[in-house]
Formats: sequence, structure tokens, C-alpha cells
Amino acid sequence: MSSLAGLPTGPEKARAVRGMFDRIAGRYDLVNRVMTLGMDVGWRRRTVRELRLPGASIVADLACGTGDLCAELVGAGYRALGVDFSHGMLANASTLAPLVQADILVLPFADGAIDGATCGFALRNVIDLPSLFAEAARVLRPGGRVAFLETSAPENPVLRAGHSLYFKRVVPLVGGALSDREAYRYLPRSMAYLPSGPELAEMLGGAGFQDVERFALSGGVAQLIVGTRG
Repeated sequence: MSSLAGLPTGPEKARAVRGMFDRIAGRYDLVNRVMTLGMDVGWRRRTVRELRLPGASIVADLACGTGDLCAELVGAGYRALGVDFSHGMLANASTLAPLVQADILVLPFADGAIDGATCGFALRNVIDLPSLFAEAARVLRPGGRVAFLETSAPENPVLRAGHSLYFKRVVPLVGGALSDREAYRYLPRSMAYLPSGPELAEMLGGAGFQDVERFALSGGVAQLIVGTRG
């Protein structure tokens, strides 16, 4: 993990993240499409495919934002519901799935109440990853599936250098031009919160998930970590 110097932690981080997403909600989807050159659409579809659950399964999208993953879940035949603590994001949602404003570290679901869970690009914004994985394990039934989609850095040194330049220099410029400059300066730096891919997979296994797998997407600029509730 990179240095966290200058980045908020604990409750201060939670407040900062909530305020930031409230501010950028209106243009969040547009900026995502532009910054990822549209690749985020394919990443979300892969996330939904990796659930491999029966049709009409209940799947919660954690930190659902404006509902992109909820829409993919509904399109795949699942009964989706979204959870996010940002009122701004939920107010700008374009999905027909039910949405609830709540902290994903304290989910408003009974033990074993749902069949699956997804989460897109939010792990680095959570203040306690082991608690998130434990909470996901609590609300999933045995045999339920989770799929966590997140940014990553390529292992190939040439790709890694190019990705670092793009993420640290180009993303803030694009985000600043289309939305909120300070938010898109913060988002590349927020990669420092993320443990390595193997560490994330180990955390998920420690929370009670089996058959944990990690997939590098698009040359390693994104990653997908999946597992089955034991």
C-alpha cells in the first residue's frame, strides 16, 4: 500500500467521501465513461456474470452510486437493490431497482437474507475493509456469491508507468474540466487506501468466503475479486 500521508482516515474519511460524492453525483457517470474510455461498462458486465447465481436471486449492490451495476443486475434477471450513503448519488440514480440510503458497514438486512452482493469501485472509500467483508458474509446465505470490482495497477512495468501517468495527471484534468477538480485530484490518490490484490483476496477468505478468485481486467487497470459464502 502507498503512503496515506495527507489523506483522511476513520470518521473524517467517511465524512469527506460522502461530501465528495454528493458534489460529483450529477456528472459521475459521464466522467466515468470518459476516464475509462468506456471500459467500465464491460467491467460491470463481467462482475455480474461472475455471480453465477440462479435467475431471480436477490442481489444487493453495495455503494451503488447512481445505479449502473443495479441496471446490469436487473438486465441479467436478478432482483437488484442498491445501498449507498450518499444522498446525492441516490438522487441522481437512473435505475428502477429499489434503493436505500445506508452505510454499507451496517447493512439494513437480516442475517442470510440475500443471495449475492456486488460492489463497484468503492473498496478504497471504505474505512474498514475487514468489517465490510464480514458484513457481506453476515447478510448472504450460505452458497451466496460476492463480486467486488475495483481499480488496480498493472503488473507489467511499462503498462504500470503509463497507467500511473494517466491516473495521476490526466484523470484530474478530465475530472476537473467535466466535474469537480478537487474530487478528481483525490480519487487517484485514494488508491493508496487499497491493500494489494492478494491481500484483498486473503481478507475476503478470512471473512468466511470460499473459492476466492481475483481477475485482472484490461491489462490490470481494474480487478475483480469474487467468492462464495461458506
